[in-house]
Amino acid sequence: MSIDINNIPSLKADFQFTTTNHIDTILDKSFNINDENKKLKLILSLIDFTTLEGSDTPSKVEAMCDIVLELEKRNNIPNVAAICVYPTFAKIVRNKLTGTTVKTACVAGAFPSGQSSLEIKLQEIKWAIQEGATEIDMVISRGKLFEGKYQEVFDEIVAIKKCCGGVHLKVIIESGELQNNQNIRVASDLAMYAGADFIKTSTGKISEGATYNSVYVMLDAIKDYYNATGKKIGMKPAGGISNIPTAINYLKLVENTVGDEWLSPDLFRFGASSLAKIVLDKLS
Repeated sequence: MSIDINNIPSLKADFQFTTTNHIDTILDKSFNINDENKKLKLILSLIDFTTLEGSDTPSKVEAMCDIVLELEKRNNIPNVAAICVYPTFAKIVRNKLTGTTVKTACVAGAFPSGQSSLEIKLQEIKWAIQEGATEIDMVISRGKLFEGKYQEVFDEIVAIKKCCGGVHLKVIIESGELQNNQNIRVASDLAMYAGADFIKTSTGKISEGATYNSVYVMLDAIKDYYNATGKKIGMKPAGGISNIPTAINYLKLVENTVGDEWLSPDLFRFGASSLAKIVLDKLS
């Protein structure tokens, strides 16, 4: 990719990162949808229904698929956006969800640590796609980011995006490990300019998942990228989103930072497991 990373905004010598006090003001606002059922339906449509446990089994994944297939029969509510699993289960999801609009998302590329060679990461991603993944969630090399090896971080994402081809790539920056807003912004910019279709906060495997602050910083980066390139990049908060008020607060941040156009599965997702069940119980 013919991009000089020194031209990436947050890596320019004169870039001034400023924190904001706008978050509380945004969260105090009302969401533009007042009807409770409409809010719940919107949230449901934005969920990547997720299981990423070492104890996952085919029967557990099949049960998740059965929930999604039951939703297909209900004309009054939308379905989830995707089921997100390890590549081991991609074939099960893809086969069971044939004929639906629900995507098969897989974490791949040395998830969750990112601590492997690029060759191994690419092999796993290729395998996940062969098994049926229509979306890949990868994680950046945070150690290289901390060492200031920005070109290596960038080049790795470029190579993975090339490997994905037409398969959507979500790049996880693991914001809870990045220590400050400057690093969150740098990681977001590197991911977008390297070809990410989405940027995602977290793996869900460390104590700090998505936060209002990290999501705001990432949305601000998305807004600046759109203003500079005309290309819309998606946003995916993940980790710790387990109730409806929290989900609505994230939607407020989207609405008031990048705009209502991002309130669709093409540009916004929640990485969640329990949230889907909570919303479904409310809609039943």
